[in-house]
Amino acid sequence: MSSTGRPYGRRGGAAPSYVPRPRAPNPSPSAPAPARPPQQLRKPVFTTVERLRPQSHGHTLTARVLSARIILDNPPPRARLAECLVGDNTGTVLFTARNQQVDLVKPGTTVIFRNAKIDMFKGTMRLAVDKWGRIEVTDPASFQVKEDNNVSLVEYELVDVVDED
Repeated sequence: MSSTGRPYGRRGGAAPSYVPRPRAPNPSPSAPAPARPPQQLRKPVFTTVERLRPQSHGHTLTARVLSARIILDNPPPRARLAECLVGDNTGTVLFTARNQQVDLVKPGTTVIFRNAKIDMFKGTMRLAVDKWGRIEVTDPASFQVKEDNNVSLVEYELVDVVDED
């Protein structure tokens, strides 16, 4: 407030008004846009189940769905959730499928997980694919799943490391 008791120090009548900003000059429509070099796509680097580590992300792996169990099945505007055991020739891991992913992971199918991440749930690893990742159903794989190495059964504990100075 100003010394006159009025906001913005004005003395009478009109409220402050806004003035439109001058526009930047537009390039002529006939001028070509500057050329960008074509974006080179990287080839995906496939990993295996035994190489998965807690709190890691960006994994691409091929796995066979061994079992799928519906945890939560609400009508379409609500969430659907399934817990699936998937594996490759190095081991198995639990995968948490959400919403439309539940329809893709049926037992016996082979899927490719792209940009998958490892979430921790009660100290154990769970494979998950969020909105930045993708799940693709592919041709049946030729590998035999190693079911005796379930990396989701390993329990991890978060430990604070103190620097000794």
